[in-house]
Amino acid sequence: MKLIVKWIGCLALCLCMSCAEQVESPEMVDTFPDIYPDYIAVTVPVGIAPLNFTMKDDCERIDIRMQGVGGKELHMNDTDVDIDIEEWKQLLKASKGDSIIVTVSAKYDGKWKQYKPFPFYVSNYSIDYGLAYRLIAPGYEVYSKMGIYQRELGSFQEQAVIENTLIPGMCINCHASNRTNSDRLSLHVRGDHGATLMQLEGRLEVLDTKTDSTISACVYPYWHPSGDYIAYSVNDTKQAFHVVHDERIEVMDNASDIVVYHPETHRLLTSPLLSKKESFETFPVFSADGRKLYFCSAEAQAMPEDYKKVRYSLCSIDFDSSRGTFGNKIDTLVSASSLGKSVSFPRPSYDGKYIMYTLSDYGNFSIWHREADLWLLDLKSGESRNITEVNSPETESYHNWSSNSHWFVFSSRRDDGLYTRLYLASIDDNGNVSKPFMLPQQYPAEYYTELLYSYNVPDFISKPIRMDKQEVEKGLMSKERIKIKYQ
Repeated sequence: MKLIVKWIGCLALCLCMSCAEQVESPEMVDTFPDIYPDYIAVTVPVGIAPLNFTMKDDCERIDIRMQGVGGKELHMNDTDVDIDIEEWKQLLKASKGDSIIVTVSAKYDGKWKQYKPFPFYVSNYSIDYGLAYRLIAPGYEVYSKMGIYQRELGSFQEQAVIENTLIPGMCINCHASNRTNSDRLSLHVRGDHGATLMQLEGRLEVLDTKTDSTISACVYPYWHPSGDYIAYSVNDTKQAFHVVHDERIEVMDNASDIVVYHPETHRLLTSPLLSKKESFETFPVFSADGRKLYFCSAEAQAMPEDYKKVRYSLCSIDFDSSRGTFGNKIDTLVSASSLGKSVSFPRPSYDGKYIMYTLSDYGNFSIWHREADLWLLDLKSGESRNITEVNSPETESYHNWSSNSHWFVFSSRRDDGLYTRLYLASIDDNGNVSKPFMLPQQYPAEYYTELLYSYNVPDFISKPIRMDKQEVEKGLMSKERIKIKYQ
């Protein structure tokens, strides 16, 4: 029996060896290989899924050698790159804090070319379990299939948290967990069975967040670090379509205010300073210590005719979580009037060092603005800078921080100018930002060519989101809603 097993093992080894080809007398090329995605000289965490890639031009075969620290090596020779996950993880672990040198050879018309080697830098900084995000087709007037999904970063496994096929006609958006912890989760549903879903330590509440005193139901969410409060904007939002080639759609607010919800008492808290008729206030976020509420504010304009005059500043107001009260003055951190630009989507790092935000020419829905870039505000110095390391000629937007504030994820249209894809980058203790890398897929060229959905509102999660779909369906189909109170 042992001889049979040994013979079978030898046969399998011989078959594998016969499938591979030797790279014989290659032409040495003094340039990096033209690969998709562009993973050349990127910085990655130990726990990331394999960075599979392909040559942009058609080759007959590809040979890849990855050499790590201590002689650890990974070798592939095939028509496709599909790195073994376990071997990849061992290589990353052995090379933590150092680099992996990648040598690519490709065969064309029966002859090999060997390209200039390039590195993968392996970070000392860990990364969270995964990402949660929305996938939505770029259809503007009707809801096609959409949903909130979660992806394990250490593998290619993606799961639906909730999809709009659960109840036909519903739109799912505005999801937020508390500092990557999905035990406290807010998710908004629009449509005939609309509601705000609030998951609190495993308990699901179905809320009606529209009151007689607010413009709309609660929209853009952000949790207080204590988990005792969650800030929302309330918005009267409209959309319009451009007739010029380079611009597609404009989303704008006719009015907007900011409220803070207290789940324990089902009360909405606010301040006259956050609901001024002469201003549009939106995108509220709490500081890392919970003592400030940051938000975007613009001078109100006649809409839609003056929509290009709307420019948002980044502002803040004090917040006392022990009493649920606000300060008596507004501070401006980034002035729209001085920049001649508009701030949107502020996201504070959880270590209290920075606020990352999107800067565009005007308006607040920068996902449709090609000029939109990511900027970083240093909260200690008060200085902002363009994050040139990650920006591109296309739209950058929808960004969020990992729990240790050493990684951030953002969406970009740089791949094809139409669909938003997710990219990750690291930031070290001195504020140095690494080259971003596209979210890995097992067969990236095939995956991203066939994916007719855009990613948006990505957020790191420290563990899988658990949501009972049957309970959600039952709660949404019921007419019962917890009616919140306005204070």
